[in-house]
Amino acid sequence: MRHFLIVCCALILAACGRTPLQEQQAYVFGTRVEVLVVSEEPEQGRKAIGAVLREFDRLHRAYHAWQPSELTALNSAIFSGRPWEVSPELADFVREAQALSKQGDYLFDPGIGQLIKLWGFQADEFKAELPPPDDIKAWLANKPSIADISLDGTTVRSRNAGVALDFGGYLKGVALDRAATILRAQGINNALINIGGNVMALGSKQGKPWRVGIQHPRQAGPLATVTLADGEAIGTSGDYQRFFEVEGRRYAHLLDPRTGYPADQTQAVTVLIPAGPKAGTLSDAASKPIFIAGPDGWREMAKKMEIGLVLRVDRNNRIFVTDALRQRLEFIGQPPEVTVVP
Repeated sequence: MRHFLIVCCALILAACGRTPLQEQQAYVFGTRVEVLVVSEEPEQGRKAIGAVLREFDRLHRAYHAWQPSELTALNSAIFSGRPWEVSPELADFVREAQALSKQGDYLFDPGIGQLIKLWGFQADEFKAELPPPDDIKAWLANKPSIADISLDGTTVRSRNAGVALDFGGYLKGVALDRAATILRAQGINNALINIGGNVMALGSKQGKPWRVGIQHPRQAGPLATVTLADGEAIGTSGDYQRFFEVEGRRYAHLLDPRTGYPADQTQAVTVLIPAGPKAGTLSDAASKPIFIAGPDGWREMAKKMEIGLVLRVDRNNRIFVTDALRQRLEFIGQPPEVTVVP
């Protein structure tokens, strides 16, 4: 999927000065991926980037929800009502995704693959066409969820044959954490990894923090910029890349499992995650339940998930930002009117 932060490459490249910068881009996880490495040894940088991109490709192929993969084999077994033996890695992913889903009151739920398919968002290209209301009602009556899955070691069972796992809202964050581990193991301590707008920073650029931009959901260019310390990650969920319009109404890919329809009270949510072993994973998974919770629930959801640095743009272009994140933002041009919340 294409996502919603843009890396301010001009700022990065200008600041790197004489330090060699290796950069490589690829298309993985349905989105543009870029890895930038600052290293005095170009060959070391190229080798490290290659290792990262190979791991991205492996994750993409192994856990693709709609092309033949280990995940589609599991989904087929669930649909048939059969227990299925999975790899230890996939078992760990299921456990972790279950824990994250529970923490977010299942507003982020990788078990809703059938609903994603009803809306056509499983494809890179999709039609401007609403699913039949009766199909949505039937899905809601069945209410499949990742909570329906049980694990016994590496054996997966589901009490609901309607569960179809799709890790599209989770795996990019996992990949960020994997990339950080690979780069550090290869002696790379200064890098920036961008997976469709989920970004992680390692080290700095000549002693200065990496700076990234937060895309404005309705205008070209960034709304603001923010610097990232070593190991921090930032991610955005927005309604402005994967969407279609019918009769002037926007339908985005961020689906609310409570209604079966796209969440429509928010344009974008950005979260900044402090450094930690799961910073990348949280940057991907945490923004979604906050987005879907909407105007009445987003702040409580952020607190529940222990996410303190959040920016939200609502459907009426109003900007809300937590005090902790506001202190770190630099808005582009004339500062907009912003509501700061505790």
